[in-house]
Amino acid sequence: MTRRWLPNTAAALAALVTVFPIYWMVLSALKPTGEIESSRPRPWTWHPTLEHFRHALGVSGFGRYFLNSAVVALCVVALSALIAFLAAVALTKFRFRFRTTILVLFLIAQMVPVEALTIPLFFEMRDLGRVVPGVGLNTLVSLVLVQLAFSLPFAIWMLRGFVAAVPDELEEAALIDGASRGTVLWRILFPLVAPGLAATSVFSFITAWNDFIFAKTFIISATQNQTLPAALLVFFKPDENDWGGIMAASTLMTFPVLVFFVFVQRRLVSGLGGAVKD
Repeated sequence: MTRRWLPNTAAALAALVTVFPIYWMVLSALKPTGEIESSRPRPWTWHPTLEHFRHALGVSGFGRYFLNSAVVALCVVALSALIAFLAAVALTKFRFRFRTTILVLFLIAQMVPVEALTIPLFFEMRDLGRVVPGVGLNTLVSLVLVQLAFSLPFAIWMLRGFVAAVPDELEEAALIDGASRGTVLWRILFPLVAPGLAATSVFSFITAWNDFIFAKTFIISATQNQTLPAALLVFFKPDENDWGGIMAASTLMTFPVLVFFVFVQRRLVSGLGGAVKD
């Protein structure tokens, strides 16, 4: 009995510590301004209001910023899933020179701080925009490319484990039955690594959706291409911050992440069900 009680208590405490900031954010978004600025904050409110949400949605360009964030995040998810899957298959199922070196480089890329690469990437995007029209600073394409560069190493490393877990005998049996390499890739391997793709997609979506540094660095003058995290700066004022608006906008930003997770969570259950022959 004690063995069950201890881990359950630890799990409950961990869940409480994780959920409490989210609860306080939503609560603050529903509190009147007077209660938010009170010197004696309470973990409840008797007078919930939607005024802060109306104020956040009324910010000029909020819908446009929301759409920009969605476009960038979904493009990063789709491209990273496709490229990472193909790269993981190549690095796992094929033997070639410098394969280990490539894997080590991916690992090193994960170790480098984002802040250390921001300025070099800024100059790269500036020079790329002079060569390729429509790509460079002040474009959503630059955000997609940069976020893709940071999402791919993690996605490839994670998917490599899922691909390696697929028995080689399963692929050989499909080839003996007359399946082509493309059929094995998309009808055998792809369904089996779907849980890994779902996990990496959640990571890529959260990273791209919550990005602030790159959005402020690469989008300089084209404010119509700004993303939602940068729009939060509207509520930070020199004299007094609008904490109600900040919490309401943050709550609105969190909702799409939850929706995306619910959408892909059924794929997080691993299994060999996708390998059934028609």
